[in-house]
Amino acid sequence: MTDERPASQNGIIVAIWALLAAFGTYFCMYMFRKPFTAAAFDVETGWGIGLKFLLVASQVAGYTVSKFIGIKVVSELPPRYRALGIIGLIGMAELALVLFAIVPAPWNAACLFMNGLPLGMVFGLVLGFLEGRRLTEALASGLCASFILADGVAKSVGKWLLGQGVNQFWMPAAAGGMFLPLLGLLTWMLSGVARPDHGDLAARSERSEMTAGERWALFSKHSTGLVGIIILYLLVTVLRSLRADFQPEIWKGLGEDAEPSVFTTTELWVGVIVLMVNGSLVMMRSNRAAFYASLGICAAGLCWMLAVVACRRGGVVDPFGYMVMIGLGLYLPYVAIHTTVFERLLATTRDKGTSSYLLYLADSFGYLGYVAVLLAKGFLSRQGDLLTLFENAAMVAGTGGLALLAVATVAFARSTRAGESAA
Repeated sequence: MTDERPASQNGIIVAIWALLAAFGTYFCMYMFRKPFTAAAFDVETGWGIGLKFLLVASQVAGYTVSKFIGIKVVSELPPRYRALGIIGLIGMAELALVLFAIVPAPWNAACLFMNGLPLGMVFGLVLGFLEGRRLTEALASGLCASFILADGVAKSVGKWLLGQGVNQFWMPAAAGGMFLPLLGLLTWMLSGVARPDHGDLAARSERSEMTAGERWALFSKHSTGLVGIIILYLLVTVLRSLRADFQPEIWKGLGEDAEPSVFTTTELWVGVIVLMVNGSLVMMRSNRAAFYASLGICAAGLCWMLAVVACRRGGVVDPFGYMVMIGLGLYLPYVAIHTTVFERLLATTRDKGTSSYLLYLADSFGYLGYVAVLLAKGFLSRQGDLLTLFENAAMVAGTGGLALLAVATVAFARSTRAGESAA
């Protein structure tokens, strides 16, 4: 029996299927990564640091190494193996959580390193199902919504399990085990997502696995612009980490002792607005125009962030509004790089490559910055005024990021001149 539905209707069905599968798969991944942070792990290691800090640092270190490995793995893995790769990687992460419960503390911190090591590659494999389509920005924005929202849900799952009497060392494995069946279903859905059709290939460009030589050729062609974006991404990632890790201290600096529900409320506002702004670029048919518009969104976010800091210091913004608006300034460029900058760069130039590869270049160095924040956390936590420290960092990231964007924009204008937009 032939399918007589119009092509546009088929496209909408494929998009909805892909969005649900990608959002759900990456949402489930967080249940293997973040629930352990809900436990106190109030145990002395004998090394002068708390066990909780050691566990967080170990997992992030593994996650960072994973990002660098992912530059090769994500770009070279054939599409037919992506779903199997996701299941295998998350299965390895769950096994590491089981070992975490068995190995005595503090030596079980090594198990969380092994937990982070496979998980850092999952995002790139999921994104591979979505890139190179006329609706990529909308689909990738939905994917980004998963990591904005899943972090809080994962902590809630962890706290619920602890409340049910689950031992804190077994809780992470139990949380992951709860989501294994759903993960299997959603990954199966991902495996059924149709490849980009002829219209997608004409509007964007074909995306296929890359060799080491092809990766180097793509980077070399746009090296100045890419380095600018990568450093900007590092700055935004570090500032985002400061806001996330020291949010209670920042609230205290604002003169309020925030309730836990406030953290979720601020992120919901931030997530909705940021995803609407970045997702709207899907309506721009011209790849070149959308590419520069995405750089403009990055610049607008940085300018907004600088203005919010100035208004707060001038007594114009209340604490809740401040936390929402500073989050907008951070996430506008962060999500734009995830959804549009690299996607439309490739669509403009028609160069062989994948946005997953370019994102992993940026992500690997961004997580190096995150590791630096964790290493400095002991020093930062001793500072009397975390709000001032955060705002000073925001001023540096904002002004430095705008300068980097200016250099990158000029460089991209030169390197993309030969490749016309496939509007």
